[in-house]
Amino acid sequence: NIINYFNNRSTNAAAESFNAKIKEFRRQFRGVSDVKFFLFRLTKIFA
Repeated sequence: NIINYFNNRSTNAAAESFNAKIKEFRRQFRGVSDVKFFLFRLTKIFA
């Protein structure tokens, strides 16, 4: 993975940023009870 950066100048920063946004979104709602609604809201906000 480290060599991939030097060969292609690519990192996983975009994926890490998206994961952080999802975690923050979940934190705002203090847990998710309805997974279907959570995925719906997630796609509406970040898609």
